Amino acid sequence: MFHALVAVKQVPDTTNIRIDPETGNLVREGVPAIFNPYDAHALAAAVEWKRKLGGKVTVVSMGPPSFIVTLREAIEMGADEAYLVSDRKFAGADTLATSYVLAETIRRLNEQDPVDMIFFGKQAIDGDTAQVGPGVATRLDLPILTYAVKIRDIDLEARKAIVERKTERWVEVVELPLPVMLTCDKEIAEIPFAPLPDLIRSLKYDPEVWTMAGPVEFDRGQVGVRGSPTIVYKMGTPELPEPGEKINTREVGVEAAVREALAKAESAGVLSAVLGGAK
Repeated sequence: MFHALVAVKQVPDTTNIRIDPETGNLVREGVPAIFNPYDAHALAAAVEWKRKLGGKVTVVSMGPPSFIVTLREAIEMGADEAYLVSDRKFAGADTLATSYVLAETIRRLNEQDPVDMIFFGKQAIDGDTAQVGPGVATRLDLPILTYAVKIRDIDLEARKAIVERKTERWVEVVELPLPVMLTCDKEIAEIPFAPLPDLIRSLKYDPEVWTMAGPVEFDRGQVGVRGSPTIVYKMGTPELPEPGEKINTREVGVEAAVREALAKAESAGVLSAVLGGAK
């Protein structure tokens, strides 16, 4: 039986993100929270293979009690179990502290029911660091494949999987031993409509909540602010560039507009720089 574990996160909708000009902090008040999109596609892939092979999908998240909404969405998408690791002592965690808490949580869940594959989204859209998944894999001493875009096969008997990953130049096809971790791009799977039984179940589902009190014994020195050496020096909104000059082709005609644009580019040194580099 296939057992997949998926780490998910609730994030602010980055289309509505604002920066406080005085403090440099993200303004979260009034900003809707959403299921991190890359995590949602990773979960869709895990559920797809669960239905092909039989088994279950476990979802885990670290965050405040409001994350329960996202975990219920995960159940709606086809996950079987969900765990929220939540405690005020975890507040202020950077990627190092977050990877520690998630790794210890996954280690405990694996002891209860061995995991074949661990899925992360390639990154969270609020931080965009792409560090937590690899950090967890390092702590658990697991092989990891980043930027996964397609799972070709999972062979539980042979204990291997064949996965495609995207690089800047091409797509690689990699054979991996199980257990393995994948960090997934959106191409890994389409998010399907939820079946009615999963939708009904999600409305009543309460995930199990784990805290500093147990069942995992977390090192207090490695969680929250105490376990986070990262210092954010400054945050801000980049200045918008000055708009470029417009040449109206209706007024001067296309040919004249092109000649004028080329003349302006040449006088600014842009044209010579471009043509000089084309050798």
